Amino acid sequence: MAKGVQPQEIVNMSAAELAAKLDESYRELFNLRFQRAQNQLTDTNSVTRVRKVIARIKTVQRQRELAAQMTKAE
Repeated sequence: MAKGVQPQEIVNMSAAELAAKLDESYRELFNLRFQRAQNQLTDTNSVTRVRKVIARIKTVQRQRELAAQMTKAE
């Protein structure tokens, strides 16, 4: 689950681990949205928490992509 994922942990993950974590987070977000629609969601902050984890992962992926482009340009 996405609970307890620290930004430093995300930075230290490999590209494959980031992709797997992103996929897992999207699945968790999908399930949380269903729970919220059915009024079964007990922790309402969990949706926001998972969305922030997804944003952090995408940010790290983009930073790495830009760094790779910069090294190619040099």
